[in-house]
Amino acid sequence: MSYATPPGWYPDTGAPGLERWWDGTAWTAHTRPRAAEGAASHQPPAPAQSGAAGIGPGEFGPASSGPAGFGPPSLPLPHQRGPHDGAGGGNRTKILAVTLSGVLVLGAAVTGAILLGRDEGGTPAAPATTTSTSAPVTTPTAPATASDEPDPDENPAVLVDQLNGVTVPVPQGWEKPKTSSSDVPTIRTVQSYDCPGGTSFCYHGTVTTHTARSAETDPKALAEADIVTAADLAYEEDRLGRRNHGGITAHKVLKAGQLSVAGRAGYLVRWQVTTGKGPGGYVQSVAFPSSVGSGTPVIVRLAFDADVAELPLSLMDTITRGIRPHGDSATNGGVGASISP
Repeated sequence: MSYATPPGWYPDTGAPGLERWWDGTAWTAHTRPRAAEGAASHQPPAPAQSGAAGIGPGEFGPASSGPAGFGPPSLPLPHQRGPHDGAGGGNRTKILAVTLSGVLVLGAAVTGAILLGRDEGGTPAAPATTTSTSAPVTTPTAPATASDEPDPDENPAVLVDQLNGVTVPVPQGWEKPKTSSSDVPTIRTVQSYDCPGGTSFCYHGTVTTHTARSAETDPKALAEADIVTAADLAYEEDRLGRRNHGGITAHKVLKAGQLSVAGRAGYLVRWQVTTGKGPGGYVQSVAFPSSVGSGTPVIVRLAFDADVAELPLSLMDTITRGIRPHGDSATNGGVGASISP
């Protein structure tokens, strides 16, 4: 239970020799010379407060005279308040009056705005449109290039192998997958099918490019050694150990010889393979020196399923002739666009 400190004059702790009027709720701006000792004894003592909101024990009573627990709480006096302190309690009536006046004026303004916002027919007028001028936005522009020719990397008709410095034409009905099990530049027929071995799905035609890992640099030796790997991966056992075609039961050399690839002297070997399941297929390895760097040999592998009308052996020849050095102007002319089965 608490009791309010009664109104009265109490010593001003911020101004020695003065007393300030406490109106029962807050300090006021009224001061007077401090009365003689004991003059304030006529003020009725107030019981000490306990647990009042915002006011703790010992906050009552004058700062320099009177018994403990007597007098108003030690609140900041008007002249002691900082710029962020609230107004004194003595001004609350004025503040309430000003606030009430402001609310009335605001209400009148809103009512007037609503009435003025309607046209003669009583329909609300369209809101006014304001425009502002913003700072000009600078749009970054791509750096100028020496040529306006399309980038082969963005050309769906060309597969680019930047590491080995070659491009391969993409036949119609083929795609450039973003990912592949071999993790090398690849093109393949779009449609897949269930492998004859029933272990996975296969594609009727694939072409991949590789960097030769052998210390051998002779294109003939490289092609003759790589054709075995190409045939095994395509029709014997894939990189995951699956025999998608039931394994190779026989093979026959269809073609072997020198040729010019991407402006370099290369060598080609082509096999026909017979498989334990399915019609078998054709595989080809082409080896030639790269046109970039130290000329590390490049190997291009081709694998076509047999008995597919859209994959004649002549298409292998067309793709091989279309291999170009990366950056060659012919690769930007849509080489792959003219290739069809």
